[in-house]
Amino acid sequence: MKYVLFDVDGTLIDAVSNQRRVWGTWAERYGLEAEKVYQVALRTRPMETFAQVAADRDPRQCLATLHELEDEDVRSGVYAAFDGATELLQGLPLGSWALVTSNYEHRVRGRFLRTGLPLPGVIVDAAAVEEGKPSPVPYLRAAEQLGAEPGDCLVIEDAPSGVRSGLRAGMTVWGVNTTVAVDGVHRHFVSLREAVPHILAFASGPGGDIAA
Repeated sequence: MKYVLFDVDGTLIDAVSNQRRVWGTWAERYGLEAEKVYQVALRTRPMETFAQVAADRDPRQCLATLHELEDEDVRSGVYAAFDGATELLQGLPLGSWALVTSNYEHRVRGRFLRTGLPLPGVIVDAAAVEEGKPSPVPYLRAAEQLGAEPGDCLVIEDAPSGVRSGLRAGMTVWGVNTTVAVDGVHRHFVSLREAVPHILAFASGPGGDIAA
């Protein structure tokens, strides 16, 4: 059996405008330049972002404020699934796929509810692992919960840290929703829509659609 492990933000759900808005509001709360903060946040984890842009502030309070804004955005923000996401997830066999996200499960569930996407039985979120991407731990944890061997797993990602995570886990990694291929991916698709038939082919049987 083949398995597919999906990143969420930027892969299945278009959350760029939401992330920019949340970080913009957070920056305003601390009297910082929104665009500068956002550019740092794109490259680092929240605690690392705080260390760079608000070193004189309590990082725990910074994180609490960020979580408050993110939760509010899940309740009131506008979200959109990438073209092809619904068809793809509904076409995968039950028990053959999982979500692996650096976000938190309650937010993922909220976003999926807002966009109408089906939810899998396995979601590995930031609270489920001590080491996040680019560590291989999140993807290995998802495979373990699915009862899958890493070599039977296909990772779908859009970000360099996620790609490295999947590669370090010993899995096949395809990149989507980027104009230029992320270093290391085994296959690259400009859009999720373009990747849909190939992902379904991979999941459909032992032959899989693996080759570039």
